[in-house]
Amino acid sequence: MRIALGADHAGYELKNQVRDYLTARGVTVTDEGTNDGASVDYPDFARKVAEDVVAGKVDSGILVCGTGIGMAMAANKVHGIRAAAAETEFEAQMAREHNNANILTMGARVIDAPMAEKIVDIWLKTQFAGGRHQRRVDKVMEIEREESKI
Repeated sequence: MRIALGADHAGYELKNQVRDYLTARGVTVTDEGTNDGASVDYPDFARKVAEDVVAGKVDSGILVCGTGIGMAMAANKVHGIRAAAAETEFEAQMAREHNNANILTMGARVIDAPMAEKIVDIWLKTQFAGGRHQRRVDKVMEIEREESKI
């Protein structure tokens, strides 16, 4: 499994903890930064990770900022991305099972490292359910295709 990670200054420490957690479990990690706590702009890192995902360089991505919201919004601007912010294991499970999220976002000001590990675990273990959910994901992606023509 190959995962791209990215964070802004608010998510830098939690991103590093997630990176170490994944690496210890044999996951191949591409760390797209940031590499210190200096103030940076979250869209830059969301874009890097999202582009890694759509290019097939990695299987999925994880982004961390203060709340997870800004990263999700920015990543979702990249065609082909379905990023979901999760604060709970249930949200992470549903993001994958029902929405086939290919990027997980989390907030370092909202959750701690042990919860982040639980969220990452369930998100990675959960399979997309397909079926009626595939029809809905297809409709979401159709909106993306139609809006790009405007």
